[in-house]
Amino acid sequence: MFSPLSPTAIMAVAALLIVTACASQSTSEATGWFGTHDGVPPKANKVYICHGFGCVYKTPVEYSRQDLARLRVILVSGRASPSAERQAIAHAVAWQERRVAVTVGSEEDVGGFDIENAGVSGQMDCIDESTNTTSLLLVTQKHKMLRHHDVSAPVARGFFLDGRYPHATATVTEKKTGTVYAVDSWVNANGKRPDIMPIDHWLAEGDRWFLST
Repeated sequence: MFSPLSPTAIMAVAALLIVTACASQSTSEATGWFGTHDGVPPKANKVYICHGFGCVYKTPVEYSRQDLARLRVILVSGRASPSAERQAIAHAVAWQERRVAVTVGSEEDVGGFDIENAGVSGQMDCIDESTNTTSLLLVTQKHKMLRHHDVSAPVARGFFLDGRYPHATATVTEKKTGTVYAVDSWVNANGKRPDIMPIDHWLAEGDRWFLST
């Protein structure tokens, strides 16, 4: 007869399952992400905000004309250059997190590795964050709010053996250079601007927590 797992062992297994999900990302087109990660792609001006880790919960939020006008103002501020547009994208992502927080219950969503909140409505892992940011970016692209970038598929890094936990991020691709940029909203708390950097820099990052524990 098998002995019951201790709470510590259960937590370790849960952590492995959840963060391993972030390692199995596809490099298919951005819209293909939703079908393989239990998300729902945007429909017209409605986004389906993932939360609870791994898109356990999906809460629809429809953007009004006022919302779209606000997004346009934010993104127009970055029209001067690709760099300026990336800063505007960061502003837009933070705006979305604040905009949906009351509906979703994500006002207190914490940033970074937070396994104790797995399954908690309103808390988000990297799958939720990548999906939500990609949804926002697709809406802005549909409304031609982006001048210098195209929305591209989320990307993943880390596989334990290299000392990093698996993690995923949304991305955009600069039209002029073809450079892919991470738009990583998982690392910071709700409503804070995401980290944006070239994907090769992002892929090289990662805490060495696994080798030191």
